[in-house]
Amino acid sequence: MPKEYQELHMIIAALIQKNDELTLENAELKNRLSKYETPKNSNNSSIPPLKDENRPRRRSLREQTGRKPGGQKGRKGNTLKMTETPDTVEQHIPGYCNCCGADVSNVPHEFAGKRQVFDIPPIKVHVTEHQVFKKRCNACGHETTGSFPAQAKAPVSYGNNIESLIGYLHTRQYIPFKRMQEFFNHVLHVPISEGGIHYLLGKLAKKAKPAYEMIKNKLALEKGGFIGSDETGVKVGGDKYWAWTWQNNEATFITITDNRAQRNITETFGEGFENAVLVHDCWKSHFNTSALSHQICMAHLLRDLNYLTERYNHKWSRICKTLFKSALSL
Repeated sequence: MPKEYQELHMIIAALIQKNDELTLENAELKNRLSKYETPKNSNNSSIPPLKDENRPRRRSLREQTGRKPGGQKGRKGNTLKMTETPDTVEQHIPGYCNCCGADVSNVPHEFAGKRQVFDIPPIKVHVTEHQVFKKRCNACGHETTGSFPAQAKAPVSYGNNIESLIGYLHTRQYIPFKRMQEFFNHVLHVPISEGGIHYLLGKLAKKAKPAYEMIKNKLALEKGGFIGSDETGVKVGGDKYWAWTWQNNEATFITITDNRAQRNITETFGEGFENAVLVHDCWKSHFNTSALSHQICMAHLLRDLNYLTERYNHKWSRICKTLFKSALSL
């Protein structure tokens, strides 16, 4: 066999061997990579959330103070206090001597002490029936019928207190419709459906619209103060929406949109905040909002300084962090 052929055979054999090695290596790498391409986590397996890989560790901006947990020495306590006007008073007067057993029912008694128990009375729904009557005028013969109050617009309806409680549980306590329905059925003994809850919330929303607009106008006219603004993702019907918030020390305004675009700010506060400092994170839409001046949220700045300290261990980042925290306490 010519020498050239022998060399080609050797090269081919070496290539085949190398190909086999690379094939094995590729299979091993694919197996290792699959762990990250389709990882098992707490959402698709029985792995607990604490075992999830690449789970960012949440770090509080609070730092060690050296103080023990709980109330501090010298702190004024806040405990349940007696009321001067109890609803019910029960007197417990002994009828016999607890030493010898003699009858003391006719012996004069004197006050020895008191204790109070705060509790909720048995809950029972209160039903008011509104009856209207009619009369025929003796002078002209016209028949006049009494009027139902504005609250009684249907044969059976829910009162203002139930409407208000549903609004509070939904908008402040964030209780889902199903659990709210259970609460009304099991605790208050008021039968109500999820559809009924939705209907009552719609009524409340219409009633609250003037106050909602008043809050927005109050923030828009802020002078010489500050407006804090933020946006965060929320679920609406299973889809991702955005909750936009603007607030100062007196009012908070929230609106929900299906996107994170600048136009949401423009449609809500078209004139911006020409007489107020706008405090926000680094999202560009906030910087594009007209304002007297802009201030990046202190919490975000402190997190950035934490990163710089951990990454580069610069002395200036620690000094700057101390300066910011001192400024907050002024």
